[in-house]
Amino acid sequence: MRLFRELAEQEVLALAISNEEEDGRIYADYAGSLRDLYPDTAGIFDEMAAQEEDHRRALIDLYVERYGRHIPYITRRDVRSAPTPNSPRAVLLKGLDAVRREVERMEHDASRFYREAADRCTDAPVRKLLGDLASAELDHLRSAGEIEQEKLAGGRREREDDDARRRFVVQIVQPGLVGLMDGSVSTLAPVFAAAFATHRPWDAFLVGMAASIGAGISMGFAEALADDGRLSGRGAPLMRGLICGLMTILGGVGHTLPFLIADFWAAIVVAAAVVLVELSVIAWVQYRFMDTSPASAAAKVMLGGALVLAAGIAIGSG
Repeated sequence: MRLFRELAEQEVLALAISNEEEDGRIYADYAGSLRDLYPDTAGIFDEMAAQEEDHRRALIDLYVERYGRHIPYITRRDVRSAPTPNSPRAVLLKGLDAVRREVERMEHDASRFYREAADRCTDAPVRKLLGDLASAELDHLRSAGEIEQEKLAGGRREREDDDARRRFVVQIVQPGLVGLMDGSVSTLAPVFAAAFATHRPWDAFLVGMAASIGAGISMGFAEALADDGRLSGRGAPLMRGLICGLMTILGGVGHTLPFLIADFWAAIVVAAAVVLVELSVIAWVQYRFMDTSPASAAAKVMLGGALVLAAGIAIGSG
């Protein structure tokens, strides 16, 4: 990778063209992916992509005028420390707010990159070029803010945010919570039954791992096959099944790992403490995302966990 100060003015201009092309395509990807669910926000990214295209054309015209028709291939990934945008696909998985934050970061990073490069540059024409590019990136942010105020006025921004939160809860939180509850609660009985029946922590560990993995596979398939998500809006069944299955395994493995401790009572105490943490996390998620009061969430979760734990101990001690 090359240092920015090693680039000639011609290469800096070629890099600017490459940046504008990539940013414009990213904004167009965001617009295309969000259009069905969030048409107003998609409109913002359409206009930002159009602005990037205008800037790209202006830069190309300047380049052709000064250096000819051949533009060297150079990207931000060829320049050391140059900030690069994240994959649109990965950002979209994180939700609408993550997309907005990523776009703002892209513009700030580009402006800072050009501004810092201009401060280090001593050649007057190159310094002016870099300063103009830094100002152009800040203009993008101001223009995006004006477009957002125009397109998301009248409560449309709030409606899109509410819809995005609902989709996050339905598609991510609910499958994860179902899995975590099943893994944390349903595996308590076999793990502690095996522990008190044999008084050998290793046996309890094997039972717990088998129960956790088996429950995770079962819950994952059940969630994936229960609903294709088309009518309910619950999202891709494969993603829901994966989330539910992994959280089920996590919930069971958490209080299974303490049985790697050779001392029986020490393993029991540590496992019980882990169970309290797991149940507290479940209660917090219900309070945070399901609008359940803290007292109600804690009472229901703790009561259910205590009953299952008592059943396992009773069966194992019988």
